[in-house]
Amino acid sequence: MIDGALPHLRCPVCRQPLERDDRTLRCPRRHSFDMARQGYADLTAGRMPHVGDTAEMVADRAAFLAAGHYDFIADALAGSTGGSTGGSTGGSTGGSTGGSLIVDAGTGTGHYLAHVLEATAGATGLGLDVSKPGLRRAARAHPRAAAVLTDLWRPLPIADGVADVVLNVFAPRNGPEFHRILRPDGLLLVVTPEPDHLRELVAAHDLIHVDPDKAARVQDALGEHFKLDHTMPLRREMRLTATEARTLIGMTPSAHHLTEATAPDGPATVTASVLVTAYRPV
Repeated sequence: MIDGALPHLRCPVCRQPLERDDRTLRCPRRHSFDMARQGYADLTAGRMPHVGDTAEMVADRAAFLAAGHYDFIADALAGSTGGSTGGSTGGSTGGSTGGSLIVDAGTGTGHYLAHVLEATAGATGLGLDVSKPGLRRAARAHPRAAAVLTDLWRPLPIADGVADVVLNVFAPRNGPEFHRILRPDGLLLVVTPEPDHLRELVAAHDLIHVDPDKAARVQDALGEHFKLDHTMPLRREMRLTATEARTLIGMTPSAHHLTEATAPDGPATVTASVLVTAYRPV
């Protein structure tokens, strides 16, 4: 529901607070933004340089996540946010609303945000993404979750210092904006693939490789604004059917390289290897 997150949202044009009138959001300067009938708000101000995941990629992601294969990642995120969602105390520049806010930057279908909200009583969730097919699902992912169409590389339509937690799972990272919207004692949780993530599928089907220097590049990108708190390597061996393996490939950037002739045609054991990194604002 957008109403829970509305006090934290800002007009992408003038940065003023927003109010809802039925399916329209307006600021005091009368800039207005539509809400899709599926429940997400469009705060792009007409600026959409790219459209994100396709409907097919989103459908594959929803099916794979619903099967529980990546629940070990969602559980780790939920377990890491417990001490960082105590609610605003009035010290943030964006103003206090008396409840904690969890922002999922690159929310996709809202799966991870919903999992964290389920483990965090009373928190409000706000999922951001550039994919409309993803946001159609994210808007319905949890009763306390709102979904907003926005470009993560641009200034985010969120007030300063209001987020207790920012989640960033396999998504672009805008360090300056994450720092701006987080409370001084907030937490940024970043999930990135390790070099051997999905190595069996990568080798068998010539998929896109994970950059072996990815962790260092993430640290460099965030280093000016964040300090490393701790890291948590996660690893699982997944036994997948041929359909599940095809679905897993379909939700990744390698989906465009897969053909019927090269798709998995039998069960496979696949390694899932990711790194959860926690950062604190500098």
